[in-house]
Amino acid sequence: MRNSKTLKIVVAAFAAALFVAQPASAGVNLTGAGATFPIPLLDACKAGYAASSGNSYTYTGGGSGAGRSASDKGIGDFNFSDTPHTASTRLASVIHIPVVAAPIAVMYKLNLTKPLNLSPATVAGIFAGTITMWDDAAIVADNNRAIQTVTYKKDKNGVVLKDKSGNPVVAHTRSANTHMTMPSKKITVIYRSDSSGTSGNFTNFLRGMAPSVWTKAGNNAFQTSFPGDLNAISNLGRIVGASGSAGVSALAAKTAYSITYAEKSYAAANGLKVANIKNAAGNFQGPDAGGTSEFLGAASVDSNGILTFDYQTKSAGAYPLGIVSYALVDTSTKNATEVKSFLKYILSPVCPTTSPSLEYTTITGPLLAIDNAQIAKIG
Repeated sequence: MRNSKTLKIVVAAFAAALFVAQPASAGVNLTGAGATFPIPLLDACKAGYAASSGNSYTYTGGGSGAGRSASDKGIGDFNFSDTPHTASTRLASVIHIPVVAAPIAVMYKLNLTKPLNLSPATVAGIFAGTITMWDDAAIVADNNRAIQTVTYKKDKNGVVLKDKSGNPVVAHTRSANTHMTMPSKKITVIYRSDSSGTSGNFTNFLRGMAPSVWTKAGNNAFQTSFPGDLNAISNLGRIVGASGSAGVSALAAKTAYSITYAEKSYAAANGLKVANIKNAAGNFQGPDAGGTSEFLGAASVDSNGILTFDYQTKSAGAYPLGIVSYALVDTSTKNATEVKSFLKYILSPVCPTTSPSLEYTTITGPLLAIDNAQIAKIG
């Protein structure tokens, strides 16, 4: 009996010690939905955030439209939209915080030995359905000419270096003559069929830089912004839709001679190549963190954290398809402390530099100050 009682005492003491050793809280799991654009970054930063905070997050994507809808309904701790949400249905207590910055890539399925160069007017013609062949004179002209490209300095890990003002540091400017023979094949255009901030930004770029070709205002619904008749016989089967960045990228990957648009990391994941886009300075720039940072640096920002892009910036290294994704957060959220720590972690350099190949850029300068002011409103 003595041994039995002793054993019970030891077991009870051990259990009590275990109970004391456990933290008072196992952490909070934040939830969100919306834009697919930030997904690669959020996936890359998930482990680091959990290790540093003891909290976690679950993000289901679904497109910017889903993020705005969830925000309107008060679902989730944070939601993402790649374009501002200014509809009257938005709760007055919901604020915009632009915490994710990266380029939209124009991606293609072609067997070319050199990167494709495209001017905004050519991109607009392709997606408007007026340029239908890969050997069209406009595409040939873009790829048989003298080009100039700005390259930014990177550290040994591939992270773009910035100066004290937060501007990317130029390594060198390269000039070259390019020559490429284009295939005489029809172009298959793949667009986002869901309500998408990526589409909103992409069509805003087309309207902002090629208004004579892309004659309608930008819209999160590509179909609404399309300047012609999307259902015209000549477009059927040649201009097709798919849902989400993953969807358009996967469809492009299995469709020869196709072209689409999405966040750059989806290109690498699907074996697609990315085009260099001509900026207003006349240089052809690829979708990278340095060019995105340079482009966003020319944008104006209001006190609500909403950016207005300057597509006509003459900044030599700007990549004109850089965008931000806005976190939509209700300032009265019950998990204010955890949401604030999450947003600050996403903004900190450690998050976008976790995987430099994704080409997300660290937000610095005046925009970072506005972000911090917005975050301070939570709770």
